[in-house]
Amino acid sequence: MKNFVLVGYRGALIGIENRPYLDDSGLANQQIEASYPVGGRDGVAVTLAIVSDPLPEAYQPIQMRQVLAQAQDQTEYMLLSRAVQLVTWHSHHQFCGRCGTKTEHHVKDLAKHCPVCKLVHYPRISPCIIVLVVDGERCLLARSPHFPPGRLSTLAGFIEAGESAEAAVHREVREEVGIEVKNVRYMESQSWPFPHSLMLGFIADYDSGELAPDGVEIEEAHWFTRETLPDLPPSFAISYKLIERFIKGEV
Repeated sequence: MKNFVLVGYRGALIGIENRPYLDDSGLANQQIEASYPVGGRDGVAVTLAIVSDPLPEAYQPIQMRQVLAQAQDQTEYMLLSRAVQLVTWHSHHQFCGRCGTKTEHHVKDLAKHCPVCKLVHYPRISPCIIVLVVDGERCLLARSPHFPPGRLSTLAGFIEAGESAEAAVHREVREEVGIEVKNVRYMESQSWPFPHSLMLGFIADYDSGELAPDGVEIEEAHWFTRETLPDLPPSFAISYKLIERFIKGEV
């Protein structure tokens, strides 16, 4: 049985007609710069192949958000998320960030290392919090300037150096919308390959303060009941899953 491959080229995941999985025979004449195991499903191995030669015109960068939205299950979502993050990492770590020497593949680990200063470069993972704030029968949703028209979602932000995830929840909510929260509780996590985030999902209860969007990260924020919810994030996103808990009364 042939392997299936996910193809990376110039920092992007490549496919045909936005289909990421390709039969490995299609790369017979391509120069493979690097390959990484991604995982497998249904007894078939899936490998990421980074190619250095120009590809035929039919091969184009895939639209990751669209493809992830169509993932059959969590296993497929994880395969695609892992692949696109490895493509980004491979592209961004061609040279050592400390001394500038061209990096080499680590002999044992999924990593690159510098042959001169010995610094090891692992795939980058950026931890983030994402939180749904609830107040009884209503939840807080906000709009970032980069959202599609009409879209509102949960609050989110990167965890800073030396900070716990729970502390980041309090800080991000305070900075973005000006209120205080309490009873912060962890729900679930999700890999988010835009470009290399690990989203830690929380639900928190409103404590005090008046909504005051910062005007930079958040341009508007409102309370919604289950009956008045606006256009929501796509169903594969952890933000939707947190909101779904509120809809089902599981908060």
